[in-house]
Amino acid sequence: MKKTYVGYSQDVKARFIQHCKGEVKSTAHRRPLELIFTEEFETMHEAKKRELWWKSGAGRRKLKKLFEKGFKI
Repeated sequence: MKKTYVGYSQDVKARFIQHCKGEVKSTAHRRPLELIFTEEFETMHEAKKRELWWKSGAGRRKLKKLFEKGFKI
């Protein structure tokens, strides 16, 4: 599986640009980057909850399966 980064932001485009420019320590060494999936939520609380799920064992297993299937959701 490829390396993945999971996070939440109020402005996905601006945040992705920061990552691509190497301005984010956790991803600076992994460039070039590719944005492969986004989700939208009504509240930041919902977004944070989903971020934590993607980072959990269940979320990581789901990501692995998605990559094995060519990342078709």
